[in-house]
Amino acid sequence: MRRDHERDQCRSARVYPGAGRIPSGLYDAVLLDRDGTLIEDVPYNGDPEKVRPVPGAREALDRLRAAGLRLAVVSNQSGLARGCFTADDLRRVNARVEELLGPFDSWQVCPHGEPDGCACRKPAPGLLHAAARALGTTAARCVMVGDIGADMTAAAAAGAAAVMVPTPATRSAEVIAAPTVAADLPDAVTEILRRTRLVAAPASPPRRGTVLVARSDAAGDVLVTGPGIRAVAAGAQRVVLLCGPRGRAAAELLPGVDEIVEWPLPWIDAPAPRVDPAELRDLTDRLAALNADEAVVFTSFHQSALPLALLLRMAGIARISAISDDYPGALLDVRHRVPVGVPEPERALSLAAAAGFALPPDDEPGLRLRTDRLPAVPVEAGAAGYVVLHPGSSVETRACPPELATRIVRVLAAAGHRVVVTGGRDERELTARVAAAGGIDLGGRTGLDELAAVIARAGALVVGNTGPAHLAAALGVPVVSLFAPTVPFGQWGPYRVPTVRLGDAGAACRDTRATRCPVPGHPCLAAVEPGRVLEALRLLGVPADAPEPVGAVPVPGGVMR
Repeated sequence: MRRDHERDQCRSARVYPGAGRIPSGLYDAVLLDRDGTLIEDVPYNGDPEKVRPVPGAREALDRLRAAGLRLAVVSNQSGLARGCFTADDLRRVNARVEELLGPFDSWQVCPHGEPDGCACRKPAPGLLHAAARALGTTAARCVMVGDIGADMTAAAAAGAAAVMVPTPATRSAEVIAAPTVAADLPDAVTEILRRTRLVAAPASPPRRGTVLVARSDAAGDVLVTGPGIRAVAAGAQRVVLLCGPRGRAAAELLPGVDEIVEWPLPWIDAPAPRVDPAELRDLTDRLAALNADEAVVFTSFHQSALPLALLLRMAGIARISAISDDYPGALLDVRHRVPVGVPEPERALSLAAAAGFALPPDDEPGLRLRTDRLPAVPVEAGAAGYVVLHPGSSVETRACPPELATRIVRVLAAAGHRVVVTGGRDERELTARVAAAGGIDLGGRTGLDELAAVIARAGALVVGNTGPAHLAAALGVPVVSLFAPTVPFGQWGPYRVPTVRLGDAGAACRDTRATRCPVPGHPCLAAVEPGRVLEALRLLGVPADAPEPVGAVPVPGGVMR
C-alpha cells in the first residue's frame, strides 16, 4: 500500500514530457540542495525510510523537466566524514529520493567536514561547477535552489542565479541577503519558469529597419541594458541609441549600436537640466530625422517611459514599446509589465522580447563589451593578475568608505596581492589616500574605456554598487561586491559573474534608494572587516599575484610600453 507522501508525489503524472517546454534562454539547468529543499531535513540521515519529500516537490520538479531544464542535486554530506553513515547508506538514501521525486541528471556530493577546507563544500562553488560540467553547461547558465545562506553564497561565487526557499531553521539574516526568496519549492519553480518565459521572444522575428533604443541615466544603467539592445540589434538593420551624457562612454562600448544620439533628459538625468521647450523641440526634430521605424524605450524600474514616448509620437515614430505601470493611453503600442525583483539585464531583455526581438542562439544573455575598442593598459598597472579596488561612486551611499578601502589595501598587500586603485578625475585625492596603504594609484588616469581595460586584466575587482561592477561582469572578471542595500541586490548586483557580496544586507538604509547615507557612519559597509575581502578572494579562487583570469576577455594592446 502506497504511503501518503508517495501518493502525493505521484500526482505529478498529469505533467507530460514536453508540456510547457520553453525556448533555451536564461538557464540550461536547475541545481537543488537536498536536505531542507527537496526533502525534510533529518540530520545526518542514513536511513531511506526517513526520506520525506517537501510538499509538492515531485510535481514542481516535473514542471522543470517538462520545460526542458536538466536537474542536479548538490549536497554537503559531512555525515560521511563524521562517520554518521556510510557511503552505501548515502547511496540508498539518494536512491530513495529519486524513487519518490524522479530521476536527476547528476548528483554532486561533498563528503568532507568543514575543517577539511575542501573546494567543494558549500559555500565554496566547487559542487556547482562540477554539476554544470556534468550537465554539459556552465554555472552561469544554472540557477541554484537552496534553503540556507551557504547555498546562496556558493551560487553567487560560481556565477549562477539563486532562489532561496527558507525553512524555520533558516536565519533571518540569510533570508534578507538572498537575491530571490520563494515561499516553497513549487513557488521557486514558478519563479524560475516565469523569468525564463519573460525573456522568450519569437524564434524567427521578421527583420526590421531602423530601430531607436533609448537608455538614459549613468554608465552602469546603460551597461545592464546591453543584452536587451543586442536582442534588438539581432532583428534590426540599424540601431540608434539615445542616451544621456553620463552614459555616453558606456554606450560607445556596447555591441549592436550603430549610432548614438546624446541628449540630457530632464525627467531622467541627475542633476536634472531645466525644462526648455526649445530644446525639447530640437530633440523632437533630431529624433524625427532618424526616420526610425520603431522605438524601444528602456528604463530602470523606478523611471517612467511616457515623457519620451510622447516626444517619439510627436517625432512620427509609428511603433513604440516600453515598460509602463502607468496608463499610457495612445503613447505606447506595446505596454509591457515586469514583476518586481527581476534583475535589470533581464528586465531589459524582457522588453525586447515583448517588442518581438530575441537574442540569437549563440549570444549568451549576460553583459558584453566591444573589447576591440579598449585601449592599452597603463604600464604602472604591471602584469595581469592584480586586484582592482575602486573605492568611489557617483552616488555617496554606494561608495566604499575611505577608511575601509585603505584597510583593504593594507590587508591585501600584506597577503601578497598587487592592488591597483582606480577612480575618476574628481577622486584623485581619495585614490591617493587609499593607494598609500600599499597599492598602485591610477586615480584620475582612466576614462571608462581605460578602466575597462584595466579591469579586464585583473584577477578580481573589489567595488561598491557602481558602474565598474558591471564592467567586470561584462568582462568575466570576479567581483567582491561591497553592496550597500539601498537598492535590491537581486536587481542590481553583478550579473552572471562569480561574486561574493559583503556588507549588512539588513541595514537601516535597505531599499531606501537613498543617494546620501541616511545613517551616520555608513554602517552597512563600514563594519566589513578587510579580512572578509581576503576570504572572498580565496572563495573566488583568486590567488595572490594571480595569473590572467580564466575565462576573462582578452584586451587588445596588452600593457602599454
